[in-house]
Amino acid sequence: MNAGTLSVEKPSITQLVFRALQLRCPHCGGRKIFASFFELKERCPTCGIRLERGEKDYFVGAYLFNLIAVELILFFCVCGFVYFTWPDPPWDLITYVTAFLMLSGCVFCYPFAKTTWLAVDLAIRPLSAEELDWHRQGGDVGERELPHV
Repeated sequence: MNAGTLSVEKPSITQLVFRALQLRCPHCGGRKIFASFFELKERCPTCGIRLERGEKDYFVGAYLFNLIAVELILFFCVCGFVYFTWPDPPWDLITYVTAFLMLSGCVFCYPFAKTTWLAVDLAIRPLSAEELDWHRQGGDVGERELPHV
């Protein structure tokens, strides 16, 4: 397939994020992109895009995104709970429940963080025809350099 003849769909930011929150490929909406709860497949079974976009340590951003999202959600929930139970909030209960929710939230939200991070990356750096061709040909960072626009 010639990279010059490929046409690349450019989904809107809303489409990218909506697909990501459904745990689908943000680029094409394809399903079954996870090998397990914590691990993405190497490529999207539908469009062939490498789900790490061919860069070393790509998902460090997903880890950070996950941590920030869980902390923000927890912050607003705790603030709301304190507001509604004021003037006598149960501080011990808040401490233990918050610790449990922080740990379980990081685990539960991790797949969403991975797909959402890919959606954010695709919004910032849209997929080019050359890059899509590179992904579909099984490009590897060591073999053939990832084309950048």
